[in-house]
Amino acid sequence: MSPTNASRMEAACSLLAESERRFLLYELADNRTANLEDLVDQIAAWELDVSAHTLDKETRQRVYVSLVHNHLPRLADYDIIEYDLRSGDIVLAEGFDDIKPLLEQFRATEDEPELRGRPPL
Repeated sequence: MSPTNASRMEAACSLLAESERRFLLYELADNRTANLEDLVDQIAAWELDVSAHTLDKETRQRVYVSLVHNHLPRLADYDIIEYDLRSGDIVLAEGFDDIKPLLEQFRATEDEPELRGRPPL
C-alpha cells in the first residue's frame, strides 16, 4: 500500500471512529440530504438509545455544539459533506464515495446486536 493510500485509510478510520459522525453519515447515506435540527434529535436518540421526544434541551444542545464545531467542519474539510449553517442543510459531497465501503462495514457491525454488546477494545 502506498503512503498516500495508507494516510487516506488512516484519515477515513479516524473520521469514522466518532459515533456522532457515523450516525450523521448513516442518515446521509440513506437520504443524501438532511437538516441539522432533525439530525441533532436523531443522533442524540441513537447515542442514548431512546426516543427523540424524550430528549432534554441540554442533550440536544450538546449534540448541536458537537456537530457544528467539530463533526460538520471536519467532514467538510475532507469533502465528504457540504453544509450551510444558516439553512441547516447538509448534503453528501464527492468525497463520500471514498469512505462509503468502510462506513457500510461499520454500520453492519453496529446493526449486529451480539457485536454491539461486546466491550470496547
